[in-house]
Amino acid sequence: VGFIYVGPRDDFGYNQAHAEGAAALKSMPGVTVVEEENVAETIDVTRTMESMINLDGATLLFPTSFGYFNPFILELAPSYPDVRFEHAAGLWSAGMPENIGSYFGYIGMGQYLNGIIAGHMSASKKIGFVAAKPIPQVLLNINSFLLGARAVDPSITCQVIFTGEWSLAVREAEATNALADAGCDVITCHVDSPKVVIETAAGRGCYVCGYHADQSSLAPEKYLTGAEWNWADVYTNMVQNILDGAPIPN
Repeated sequence: VGFIYVGPRDDFGYNQAHAEGAAALKSMPGVTVVEEENVAETIDVTRTMESMINLDGATLLFPTSFGYFNPFILELAPSYPDVRFEHAAGLWSAGMPENIGSYFGYIGMGQYLNGIIAGHMSASKKIGFVAAKPIPQVLLNINSFLLGARAVDPSITCQVIFTGEWSLAVREAEATNALADAGCDVITCHVDSPKVVIETAAGRGCYVCGYHADQSSLAPEKYLTGAEWNWADVYTNMVQNILDGAPIPN
């Protein structure tokens, strides 16, 4: 089983959450896990997938980053019909190669709860969101965060700044400081590694709500709560399906 991450496995965020899920597979009999981190959303991921298939003997791949799907997975999968490609984001649809699948979760519900907490804690009635790219999953989380806060106080507003990349530390720090300058006193994010956002916001005296993984150790005085992924059961269930000869549902 091969796992591919766009960033480091210890990023306090998206990649760490998937790596923790991958770790749960390592105790399964008959399963070997191979991993590669810091693989860009370019032809690099195609090379990594081919290497895992041809050199490591992988028959099930989890290329986890959003931008890996189109065109890279879509173009490579027909060449390896006996390999299963599973992609996090829910992008597969009927008519695509049958050896491709996708999965995701209703993480927006967690961001809605983040918003409720933010609504109770905000004194300025201004909350902030640092976002990577305006794709549906990110927009869902922004809207959920705001709707949760407005369930507490309908007058609350949410200012959003897009960085344009999943991981861009300087821009994330700039965005967080801009939100604090604008009077936002509770800040969350949807970027691959929330570390910079959490530490910068807390340093400015803002409360923070986490995302992807647990960042509470980064800002213990300002961390309120977080929407976290737990992929362990998801991955063990999918791998068990493969071992049992059963299909993996989308």
